[in-house]
Amino acid sequence: MASHEKILELERLAELLATAREQGRKVVHCHGVYDLIHIGHIKHLEAAKRLGDVLVVTITQDQHVNKGPLRPAFTQRLRAEALAALGCVDYVAVNRWPTAVETIQLLRPNLYVKGTVPATEKQSGPRDHSDGFDREAEAIKSVGGELVLTQEETYSSSTLINRYMDLLPEESKLFVDKLRKDCSSEQVIAHLQGLKQAKVLCIGETIVDEYQFCSTMGKANKDPVLAARFLRSAKYAGGILAVANHAANFAGRVTLLSMLGEEDSHEEFVRGKLNPEIEVHFMRKPDSPTIVKRRFLEDYMAVKLFEVYIMRNERLMPDEERAFLAKLEDLLPRHDVVVVADYGHGLMTPKVIEYLCAHAKFLAVNAQANAGNRGFNFISKYPRADYACIDEPEARFEMRDRDAEPEELVRAIAQKMRCPRFMLTMGKKGSLCYDERQGIERIPVFGAKLVDRIGAGDAVLAITSPCVAQGLPARLTGFIGNVVGAEACAIMGNERAVSASQVFRHISHLLK
Repeated sequence: MASHEKILELERLAELLATAREQGRKVVHCHGVYDLIHIGHIKHLEAAKRLGDVLVVTITQDQHVNKGPLRPAFTQRLRAEALAALGCVDYVAVNRWPTAVETIQLLRPNLYVKGTVPATEKQSGPRDHSDGFDREAEAIKSVGGELVLTQEETYSSSTLINRYMDLLPEESKLFVDKLRKDCSSEQVIAHLQGLKQAKVLCIGETIVDEYQFCSTMGKANKDPVLAARFLRSAKYAGGILAVANHAANFAGRVTLLSMLGEEDSHEEFVRGKLNPEIEVHFMRKPDSPTIVKRRFLEDYMAVKLFEVYIMRNERLMPDEERAFLAKLEDLLPRHDVVVVADYGHGLMTPKVIEYLCAHAKFLAVNAQANAGNRGFNFISKYPRADYACIDEPEARFEMRDRDAEPEELVRAIAQKMRCPRFMLTMGKKGSLCYDERQGIERIPVFGAKLVDRIGAGDAVLAITSPCVAQGLPARLTGFIGNVVGAEACAIMGNERAVSASQVFRHISHLLK
């Protein structure tokens, strides 16, 4: 059979395999990414073929490959063609789902065959930092089949790709090569798993992000107005809700302190979008709605056209402020890390800030510049912080300086705030991580898939704050932060939180 004839749609493949089973032939199924076919793959597939009569290989669809930046190196079409060219492989198909669970249920093989984990990659916890392997084992059992592990000599596609293919920019590759010599992926992941001991309090404004996806039609006939056709809408839990959700995937205990409006509170939606493990404390702001930021986007490229803020932008009234301070007095002593995401919409008053700076055991802060506070919400309104994280435009607003080198901005702001640790995020230029004892580390980017930048800074703040509190060095914290930022940029809005397993896999494949 010609190699191109071996590549089939899943439904057609299921029909052929059903016939093969009826004829008494044993069907063997292998599944994986197979990004770079190497001798380990060939030995594994040959061993699998010896176990039965028909060997079918399914590959992970491009959009579901989760092995770090710029992966897969080869498209699903090329990966399928490479596998089909092997004599031991009878059929190849591209999987439609993130794992092989549904595919196993559809194809119903007699044997599902996986390779053993290379000795250099052995780790505690779930294989590949996810429950996918266990779910696939349950799936093959549910269709009356058997899971088999081959014992052939194994290699790593990720190691070969990282070492011998220039997928990362040179700066990123040099950084990873140096980091790899100092620590293994298991050591970095162990630090992140250690965050399960942290008790984190997240404080800030609740924001509901509404995305209105449109198709632009051009200029209106009589007025200089861009006309667009509505397609669909989506609502996401933004602001401090997103920070808490990100933190809850890493820290052992997360508490949220925020404020909802008495009018149009969106409380049911908000509570439904929060991780159920988060301890929630909502205050109420009289005569105000819960903040909604409604963004209109061109659907094809998710380009934002304009946005509308629904809110009252005033500070807390004295009675509301006293109630909020009473909550702080109760909650602060019970938490190791306090993460403040200050969106500049009135919640963080001078008295609240003063109390936080005086009583938080470890205070991490971000003061965001946005259309609702531009020119009024500077990070230096916090006279003390243990860690601060802002982006470069916010730093330039703070220092009223558009020309200074980023390193100068970092040092000046950190000293101004009496802040021993500081991170400056710079988009595609990476980040700068300051430690008053170690100096400044420049960390390059590790991601390429940009879906939406909204919320990436929140994710970085949420996860690097307990890392800094744990005492991780600036270089390691910056590396973790940039991996988290890359994962967050691949998510539309705050549709979901960055998961620990995603970050662990990203780190594992970068450091192979």
